[in-house]
Amino acid sequence: MTDSPAPDPGVLPTTARTGRVELTPAAEDLLRRLTGTHGPVMFHQSGGCCDGSAPMCYPRGEFRVGAADVLLGHVAGDTPFWMSADQFTYWSHTHLTVDVVPGRGSGFSLEAPEGVRFLLRSRLLTDEELRRIESEPPLPTGADEVA
Repeated sequence: MTDSPAPDPGVLPTTARTGRVELTPAAEDLLRRLTGTHGPVMFHQSGGCCDGSAPMCYPRGEFRVGAADVLLGHVAGDTPFWMSADQFTYWSHTHLTVDVVPGRGSGFSLEAPEGVRFLLRSRLLTDEELRRIESEPPLPTGADEVA
């Protein structure tokens, strides 16, 4: 009998769900470079003004999600994208696309030294997407995170 590896606490299992977040090709390329330098990473979208409204990218395990944070999904394979519960209230009816634009944010996100910043673009979920979401179980939260 072999032991299976312990699950990564930054990556919760998700069944096939309606996609809520994705990356543009430019954001995926930047994410690939960042993971090559820093190892596994995660995104967190908090509330607030200025850079607090941009998705932040952190080395996985160096940012602790709160019990109410919502796991929207995984991008680029296994990179989790978390959102604060308050923000999810506002964004729950949208599909998010993480893009990258020139300019430097003032936050601690890993892309800051690259002279670019991640940015969210959004669109309303379609009626079909909303119907599918209503039939799916609730999204995992930080309270569900594997310790």
